[in-house]
Amino acid sequence: MSKFEQLGLNPAILKAVEDMGFTSPSEVQEKAIPILLQENTDMVALAQTGTGKTAAFGFPLIQKINADKKHTQGLILSPTRELCLQITNELKNYSKYTPGLNTVAIYGGASITDQSKQIQRGAQIIVATPGRMQDMINRRLVDISKIEFCILDEADEMLNMGFFEDITAILSHTPKDKHTWLFSATMPKEVSTIAKKFMRTPVEITVGTKNQGTSNVSHEYYAVNSRDRYSALKRLADANPDIFSVVFCRTKRDTQKVAEQLIEDGYNAAALHGDLSQNQRDLVMKSFRSRQIQMLVATDVAARGIDVDDITHVIHYQLPDEPEVYTHRSGRTGRAGKSGVSMVIVSKSEVRKIKSIERIIKQPFEHKEIPDGMEICRVQLFHLANDIKNTEINHDIDPYLPSIEEVLQDFTKEELIKKVFSVEFTRFFNYYKNSSNLNVNASAGRDDRSSGGDSTRYFINVGAKDDFDWMTLKDFLKATLDLGRDDVSRVDVKDSFSFFNTSSEFSDKVLSTFENFQHHGRRISVEISQDGGGRSSGRSKSRKPRGEFKPREGAGASDGGGRRRSAKPKEGGDKSSSKGKGGSRKKNIESSVNRRKSRRS
Repeated sequence: MSKFEQLGLNPAILKAVEDMGFTSPSEVQEKAIPILLQENTDMVALAQTGTGKTAAFGFPLIQKINADKKHTQGLILSPTRELCLQITNELKNYSKYTPGLNTVAIYGGASITDQSKQIQRGAQIIVATPGRMQDMINRRLVDISKIEFCILDEADEMLNMGFFEDITAILSHTPKDKHTWLFSATMPKEVSTIAKKFMRTPVEITVGTKNQGTSNVSHEYYAVNSRDRYSALKRLADANPDIFSVVFCRTKRDTQKVAEQLIEDGYNAAALHGDLSQNQRDLVMKSFRSRQIQMLVATDVAARGIDVDDITHVIHYQLPDEPEVYTHRSGRTGRAGKSGVSMVIVSKSEVRKIKSIERIIKQPFEHKEIPDGMEICRVQLFHLANDIKNTEINHDIDPYLPSIEEVLQDFTKEELIKKVFSVEFTRFFNYYKNSSNLNVNASAGRDDRSSGGDSTRYFINVGAKDDFDWMTLKDFLKATLDLGRDDVSRVDVKDSFSFFNTSSEFSDKVLSTFENFQHHGRRISVEISQDGGGRSSGRSKSRKPRGEFKPREGAGASDGGGRRRSAKPKEGGDKSSSKGKGGSRKKNIESSVNRRKSRRS
């Protein structure tokens, strides 16, 4: 009797399992499947990404569905289109020997009419993203009033993406006596809330420790100045010639920018974010799965559902806002018992976040140094040697050998080796011979730009009434000023105005950028101010009446793409001017605010 047969699976599913080459169940499958098959219960299952959660709920669901009845009996909600399609494809593989069972995917970016027609033909199982599912319910294109099972997959991510109201609305159309199975990688309080609200005394199973990362992944962090973040990324890629990675950025704008820079610099890269059309996303993922793309630059949301084997590295170009999200990111590598590496590029001000993540994943980080140029040259040289050693001889070259030997007959074996290897070595040597040391002292724990006497405080005449919070204003300032994310700090948003800091070296750039600055016809002004006493210096800007203002939108869509390495780019990161004119004046917040009040009145 096979290990899967011992779980209680029927012959049709066992045959599909055999076809797929599964030999033994994962831990979450061993724990969840017998309970879900033998008991009519709700369940909360906590397990990391890549541990086989889809089969853990998919096998019992297929076995419990009545394929002779055409109405919808099972609903699976997932956060993204990619994950929705992935689950649908896996369920179809699991049920290929179960006659009459039909699984339909419902997601945005595809024809809602076509999806409706598929449901009308009979769909016992629907896999859906919350937004499209709610849309189809509102249009009365789907009936989930008779479902018996509801599965919330990647529940923590759905709630993190703001789908709580959609989930609540969707579940209001389902029977109260249905069984709800909640699968999640982490257990933040939002997941606990939804479990209490929609589930009846659920059975809870946990693989590993709650919120803990997989033991197959080693965690490293590299401390650099913010302006050197991109240069550090390139060096990490060059120091790992066989890299096959996902690079995570916080925003769509940064994702697109980093991917475009990598492509321009000759790396096989592409962007994956929410501004891409479904066709563009499909093309990018197809290229990534076939390894035509080595570095997939993605947002957290877009990366959900990436199920690609043998990802060697996850690189956190920017840390996520929530430490729990780190667990999801690093779970892209180290799958199916294989090892992986999670690399974090941080500024000094972010080093303290590493400790917070260590407490959550219950694993230590190793502080490593960004390799210098000569170390990269050495790595690339020996990588080429191994490539040559492992290359199978193509005997189609045999007819050309006499002519080749004639051309090279004057060289010794040693000279030929030197010439062959000089091609690759010279390219990297010329690029890195004058490279600087990118590493900074991580023990300081704070970025000098964010504190101390060299930080300048500014007033800007936009605030919460202009639909800003601290994060969106920081993104707007970073994009407008073309600064690194950590170059803008201490963003304090008030009702009709805000404050922010940059390093004093950027003060002239900030003031000159916002001199006569307009956006959507609205004059935006910035002046140096003072927060909590002390001197401030610089030029003041005239203040204009308030008008309607919206934050700058994200970068446009791109179909991504990649190409083979060619020439290397110039070393360096974000550039900004630090020269210019400046004055000085004394001011405090109270007088600034009072003057604004008097002008408005």
